[in-house]
Amino acid sequence: MGRRPGVRIGPPIAPPPVHLARDHERSVVAALVRDGTWQRVRPGAYVDAALLGGPDDARTLALARMSALRRQLTCDAVVSHTSAALLWGLPVLRAPTTTHITQRYSSRAGGPADLTRHRPAVGDDDVVALHGLRVTSLERTVVDCARTESIRGGVVVADAALHRGADVLRCHDLLTGMAGRRGVVRARTVLDLADDGAESAGESLARVALLAAGAPPPQTQVAAPTHLGTYWADVGWPEACVLAEYDGRGKYAGTPDAVLREKRREDALFDAGWRLLRLVAEDLRDPATLTRRLRRLFPALTPRPALLR
Repeated sequence: MGRRPGVRIGPPIAPPPVHLARDHERSVVAALVRDGTWQRVRPGAYVDAALLGGPDDARTLALARMSALRRQLTCDAVVSHTSAALLWGLPVLRAPTTTHITQRYSSRAGGPADLTRHRPAVGDDDVVALHGLRVTSLERTVVDCARTESIRGGVVVADAALHRGADVLRCHDLLTGMAGRRGVVRARTVLDLADDGAESAGESLARVALLAAGAPPPQTQVAAPTHLGTYWADVGWPEACVLAEYDGRGKYAGTPDAVLREKRREDALFDAGWRLLRLVAEDLRDPATLTRRLRRLFPALTPRPALLR
């Protein structure tokens, strides 16, 4: 299957640098926090406040906590789950408020509140080094997130990881070795739904919403020939000449030319016999309305609401 030119999932992300209180006089730390130069990210660790103030603050703070742990943590632990997903540069449904680590031994009671510890241990074959941190492999990260996140959250991570080159067969092998553990059934559903053609979290969520509303499984990145050339849609059903696209808030921001180009594109698709279903964030939160819209295109639907849990 072809792939349209476009944005690809980015490389692993380097955590921002942090300042440790142990490296400075107490009065200096207090003054820098008081005047807003530093912001605390975990006990004894601070990040430059200038790095914050944007839409990705939760992600930046989560990465800064990992940067601090790299210098503070003394136990043999591996960054895992959604924390590992962030380090791999993968999208997540929501940034974790604690750092997830997997370790070989049980921790003592009363450990740091900003750490979420998991067992059992990760095999050496599924541990890699990223920016000085021991992190679960791309495949183990997918499996951990698929087991512990919602189906929607698991698909967001799995789609992006497969797009980056994760081996889905390795993911299935890892799940086979976890038979009987919590979340394995859900993880298998996530892997069944995952598709390396999704190019953003919004596209992944839209595809899950379509499936939950009862749509047949769509093909990702559909090429649609028209008299103006070949256009690409996020997902579609070529046999039914139906396309669907997720429109983010900023998709048509800018000059009126962008809106005009999109209008010409829609007209060309219509002339070529394609029907286009546009989805926005509100549609993803209203499965009943989405099902009604889909019935105009696919009269026989079998909704799967469990996919949205």
